[in-house]
Amino acid sequence: MTIGTAGQKAEEAEAVDDKVTDDWTGGGRLKRRLGRADLRAVPEVRRDLRELLRDWGKPGRSEIAELLTSELVTNALVHTDRDAIVTATVSSRGLRVEVRDFVGRRPTPRVPIADDGTHGRGLVLVQSLADDWGVCPHDVGKSVWFELDAGAA
Repeated sequence: MTIGTAGQKAEEAEAVDDKVTDDWTGGGRLKRRLGRADLRAVPEVRRDLRELLRDWGKPGRSEIAELLTSELVTNALVHTDRDAIVTATVSSRGLRVEVRDFVGRRPTPRVPIADDGTHGRGLVLVQSLADDWGVCPHDVGKSVWFELDAGAA
């Protein structure tokens, strides 16, 4: 049995993540590796996503995509203390955003506590605003993803 370093596992995971199914090809794509606990990456990812979605969808859809992406990125960086990889793919089907981390613990939506203004709302927002979302386990870690249709309002 060979045990690789976290860097090797991340490279292997990135190679796997580069395989996009036929349903999600044909449009633009954003892929970015995020450093461990680097919360400065959140506004940078939002900016990059905004550029990718400049001519996409009905008014308000790209703003929803930015919000949901920043929630998933923040969760991955805060709750795993590891690197993460964000991938956004635009196709004729719509937008799919995946945030891959390297911790197997599954996230669960929880009811936010009224007195806690900064925690507990991210997955509730994703659950409420995304057309679809879920968690995909990997050999090392998981991807939390959401999809938005360009035309839904």
